[in-house]
Amino acid sequence: MKNKNILELCLSPDAGGLELYMMKLSFYLSTKTKVVSVINESGKLKEFYKNSEYKYETIKKNSTLLSFVTAKKLAKIVDENEIDILHLHWTKDLPVGVLTKIFAKRKIKLVQSRHMTMTRFKDDFYHRFLYKNIDLMVAVTKQVKAQIEKFIPADIRPIVQNIYIGAQTPTLITQEKKKSLEKEYALGDSFVVGIVGRIEKGKGQYLVIDAAYKLTQKGFDIKVLVVGHAMDENYLSELKSNIVIKNMSENVIFTGFTTEVQSLMQVCDTLVLATQKETFGLVLIEAMASGVAVIASDSGGPLEIIENEKSGLLFKGDDSDDLSEKIETLFDVERKEKMALLGKERAQKMFNSQKQYEELYSSLLV
Repeated sequence: MKNKNILELCLSPDAGGLELYMMKLSFYLSTKTKVVSVINESGKLKEFYKNSEYKYETIKKNSTLLSFVTAKKLAKIVDENEIDILHLHWTKDLPVGVLTKIFAKRKIKLVQSRHMTMTRFKDDFYHRFLYKNIDLMVAVTKQVKAQIEKFIPADIRPIVQNIYIGAQTPTLITQEKKKSLEKEYALGDSFVVGIVGRIEKGKGQYLVIDAAYKLTQKGFDIKVLVVGHAMDENYLSELKSNIVIKNMSENVIFTGFTTEVQSLMQVCDTLVLATQKETFGLVLIEAMASGVAVIASDSGGPLEIIENEKSGLLFKGDDSDDLSEKIETLFDVERKEKMALLGKERAQKMFNSQKQYEELYSSLLV
């Protein structure tokens, strides 16, 4: 297959699973062909790109009504870099991507990786305009692929493929590094439950804290490591107030924004994905690949990732009692280690980034 120049687009201001996946994919594709990453000039991804060797450009993300302004700038980047394929990840970038395809002098292929669920029929004029201009949609789960085929009319529906998101083989931290992190975050010898993601109600930090509180009432020595930055300051304030009321100030540690997410995962005894409507759950795969036992809510993407009671545990969504019970079972060290091992084997077999990147790269070139 002939190499083609690729533009990877993500104007999201955040640096969560979707954004970091786009970055890692861009780095991989750069080993195959010319790749330009275009990111938000005010976004958190800049912290990851600025010290890297990879080519990137930043532009301002305008409102949806001013998408044409952003698209004009992006079209210039497309033409100057002789781009053949524009690949976008953040759903809010879809109007910009479509307009860029129209404005660019070069004829480009437009590809969208769909990381979010689709819940309603897309047959209005606006969505018909968007989807008829997309050449390929990559669904990150089988569930998302089914939703796309259900809600986008056949006469405007792009080609749809299911390609899972993969996790890179993690760099395992040394015992010295682990002890350093445990000291830095005052984890001691406690059983550590991690939750990674933006701090907002939908991510379910309150569930994990409540489940941990119930275990402290049973006499368990447990700490919750909340990894991520606050998207909702009011929610964060509520969390901290409830922590004080429950006398758990020493049991819950907030890291804030950090670039050491994978290292922090590895100091956890278990990692919990408590999102109620998680489309995929990349953080689960990363934790599994790192040899950490995982627990997730029983809906969406986790159902395709975890084999319940084997490579991980599923709990009833929005039920801290059930979550508490699932965490308690992992205080059995033998059970925890066996589940972590099976999870690692599954991540390597089903969700290896090299395998998934190769499959996606082949699809982009078709």
